[in-house]
Amino acid sequence: MARVPSARQLELVSTVLLSLATVATAWAAYQSRQWTGEQALASSRATAARITENRTAALANRQVQIDVATFTEWLDARGARPRLADFYRARFRPEFEPAFDAWIATRPFIRGSSAPATPFDMAEYRLKATADAERLETTAAAGSERAKDANSHAADYMLAVVLSASSLFFAGISTKLQTERARGVTLGLGCLLFLVTVAWLATLPVLLSG
Repeated sequence: MARVPSARQLELVSTVLLSLATVATAWAAYQSRQWTGEQALASSRATAARITENRTAALANRQVQIDVATFTEWLDARGARPRLADFYRARFRPEFEPAFDAWIATRPFIRGSSAPATPFDMAEYRLKATADAERLETTAAAGSERAKDANSHAADYMLAVVLSASSLFFAGISTKLQTERARGVTLGLGCLLFLVTVAWLATLPVLLSG
């Protein structure tokens, strides 16, 4: 039959468990707060990037509309009104000109359907606003994912707070029990819960301030 620990031994174990569980609870609460702050920061950055991305995408759409409109007017005036065509040609946007020149080089009016249909089909048609919008979309998506991960970590640490506090409960209530056997069983449960919590905490990512 296993020997029941003495009252002094149980008191020592209870004191150690109370001390360590208090530290673990404080650490888990601190990390939960840190990850909650990280979530808020990442969400804020993702939202800002998304707003800027929408504005940049709208700018890109307007620039495409301008390019399409001026090209269409040039195309309509090219044959019958060359001076008007030159007028529109001089007003092409700088980003559109390389694509237009590359398209003209394919001799579309001679080759017909075998040539690219419009300058907008050319690889040279690249808008900085479009590239910026795509970059901002990637940044926003990464920020959203970061916020999601941070929220998950904050929830994990909050659960660790609950588990550590539960081991504190077992350590505290053991001092109120009358028999040493009951105190030993209660402390054993508290120690087991504490060890499992600490082992789990060791697998969680750590976020320090600054």
